[in-house]
Amino acid sequence: PLSNAFKIPLHKVKIKKITIGGAFGGRSEICPVDYICALLAKKTNKPVKIEFTREENTIATRQGHAMITTHKTGVDKDGKVLARETTCYMDGGAYSSTGPIATSVPFLSMEQVYRMESVRYNGYRIYTNKPIRGMIRTHGRGFACGLDTQLDMIADHLGIDPVEMRLRNCRKPGEYTSTKSYVDSCAMDETIHKAVEKSGWKEKWGKLPPFHGIGIGTNSVQTGFPMGIRGGSQSFIKFNEDGEATVMSGVVDNGQGNDNMLVQIAAEELGLLPEDIHLVSADTETTSSDPGSYSQVSTFVGGHAVQIAARNCKKKLFGVAAKVLKVKPDTLAAKNRLIFVKNDPEKSIPIKKVVRISLLNFTSVNAEGGYWPKVDMTREWVKNPYGQMCEAFSFGTTIVEVKVDPDTGQVEVLEVTAAQDVGYGLNPLVLEGQFEGALTMGGQGGMLTEYHEWKDGRCLNPTMLDYKLPLACDMPKINNIIVESIDPKGPYGAKEAGMSIAMSAAQGYSAAVSNAIGAYMDSFPLTPDKILTAIKKKKQQTEKK
Repeated sequence: PLSNAFKIPLHKVKIKKITIGGAFGGRSEICPVDYICALLAKKTNKPVKIEFTREENTIATRQGHAMITTHKTGVDKDGKVLARETTCYMDGGAYSSTGPIATSVPFLSMEQVYRMESVRYNGYRIYTNKPIRGMIRTHGRGFACGLDTQLDMIADHLGIDPVEMRLRNCRKPGEYTSTKSYVDSCAMDETIHKAVEKSGWKEKWGKLPPFHGIGIGTNSVQTGFPMGIRGGSQSFIKFNEDGEATVMSGVVDNGQGNDNMLVQIAAEELGLLPEDIHLVSADTETTSSDPGSYSQVSTFVGGHAVQIAARNCKKKLFGVAAKVLKVKPDTLAAKNRLIFVKNDPEKSIPIKKVVRISLLNFTSVNAEGGYWPKVDMTREWVKNPYGQMCEAFSFGTTIVEVKVDPDTGQVEVLEVTAAQDVGYGLNPLVLEGQFEGALTMGGQGGMLTEYHEWKDGRCLNPTMLDYKLPLACDMPKINNIIVESIDPKGPYGAKEAGMSIAMSAAQGYSAAVSNAIGAYMDSFPLTPDKILTAIKKKKQQTEKK
C-alpha cells in the first residue's frame, strides 16, 4: 500500500517489525496514520513518530462490528439439526475495510462446527457514520452467541442436555462442510467430553443454587485461508561456519510466540539446540513473502515453510556426513548437534564439522522452503462461496460457571474450562497463554466489561475511565485442556490454537448467565442493566402464571 500510494518501487520501502505485545486484528491492514507518518517523514526528511491518545485511538483505529442476527433452525425430535436459515446485519462503519471477510466469517464458524444438511445465509455489512470496523481477535462473537443460545432453547424444549445436543450435531473428521470444505482432522467431540469431565458438568447441571449457572459454548475456526498472492510463506536457512544456523522468515510475531515457534521447528528438524538458531523475521529487506500474522497462518503456513527449508538443509548435511561415515544418507538422524547412524548412535559426527567439510569442498549449506495451502482458488467470498476454504480447522469448547447478583446484575465468574483441538501442541506453555488471552478478550472482556456507547456517530466512552478492561483480579480459575488430533498437513500435526476459545468463550459466558437467571439473553455484552431487565421480566412472567 505504501509503495502504491507514494508511487515508489517496492524495494525502496523497507518495513521492519518491532516487538509488540499484541495485535488482535487491529493491524490486519494498513491504517491511515501509516500514510500520514510516511508522508511527513518524506516531507521533512526526518524520522517521524505519531502517538495516539487513548481517545484518538478509539476513533481512528479499528473496532469490532456490532451486529443483529436472526436464526431459524429446523430439527427432528431427536435434536438433529436438519436446516438453518440465518441473516446477519453488520455495522461496517464508514469504510469497506475487510468487509466481505467480516461478513463471511460468522457463517464459516457456524458451518464448520455443526453439521447442517440445508443452510441459507444472508450477510449484510452496512455503511454507517462511524469509524472503521475490523476484528477484535475474531469476527462474529455476537453471531455465535445467538446461534448457541438458540441451540440451548431447542435442547430445553426437547428435554435434551445442552452437552448432548452438541454431541449429536458436532462436526466429525472426514466430513464436508455445507460449502464443500473437507474436514480432515477433528476432535470436536473429545474437546466436549474433556471439558465436561474437568468442569464437573454432570454434577452441576440443574443442581446449582439460585442465580448460579453453568453454560457451554462450542466453535470452530479455519486455519489459514489464503490471501491471494500472499497466501503462502517462504523461508531461507543458511548454516554458519560454527555449525549454527540463521533462519530467515517473513512470519510476524505480534506477541503470540511466533519467533519461538520458528526456532523450535528449525532446531527440531536440524538436530540443533534452540540457542543455535538465529532468527531474522519480518524484515522486507531480507525475508521472503508471508501472509503476516493473519487468518491463523503463522504455524500452519509459516512454520511449515521453515520445516521444509530445514529438511532441505538436512538433506545436504546428510549427503556430506554419509560420505564421511561411509553409510547411506537415509540411515542417518540428527540430534544434539550430532549426525549419527540410527541403528548405531555411537557412529556420529558433529554438525559443525559437517558444515566445515562442506565449505572446504566449495559448497555452502543452505536451502529454501515454501508452503502454499492447497485450496480451491476459484472460491470467492460472494459469487462462488464453494470449495476447499483452507486445509485445516480447529475446534474448541468452553464451559463457564458463574454467580449473578440478582440485586445489581453483576456477574462473578467462578470457573472456566477451555478445551481445544490444536492438532499438536508444539509449545504447551504458549498454548495455555493463548487460551487464557482468548478467554480474557472473548469472554471476560468481550461479554462482561468492554463495550462502546455511540450517539450520532460519536463514541461516548473513549477513555479507560469509561471503557472497562478486565484486570487480573477479575479473572476466574481457568482450566486449560490441550486436545491433539494430529492434522496430517500441519507441521508435526499442528494447526490453529486459541481462536476457537475466543469464540466459544463468549458462547459459554452467555449460556452460563442465561442458566443462572433462568432467562435466555439475546443482547450482548451482558451488562448489569440488561441482566436486571431479564430477571425482572422473568419474575413478571412467573407471577402471571
